[in-house]
Amino acid sequence: MDLNRAQQIIEAEETIDVQVEGMSVWIEGIDAQSKTARVHPEGEPENKRTVAIADLQEMH
Repeated sequence: MDLNRAQQIIEAEETIDVQVEGMSVWIEGIDAQSKTARVHPEGEPENKRTVAIADLQEMH
């Protein structure tokens, strides 16, 4: 995924399925400088981690 699409997903009103390593995640925020995203698994907001934006996959 690219930085612009990640930002669009964060701002979208509808839920967009995004996965990292086969696990559905919510994108909490992005860091344009480091090209990383702060994510957590669905239903587990306490389980945050930072991943490369390039590792995010939008599921259709």
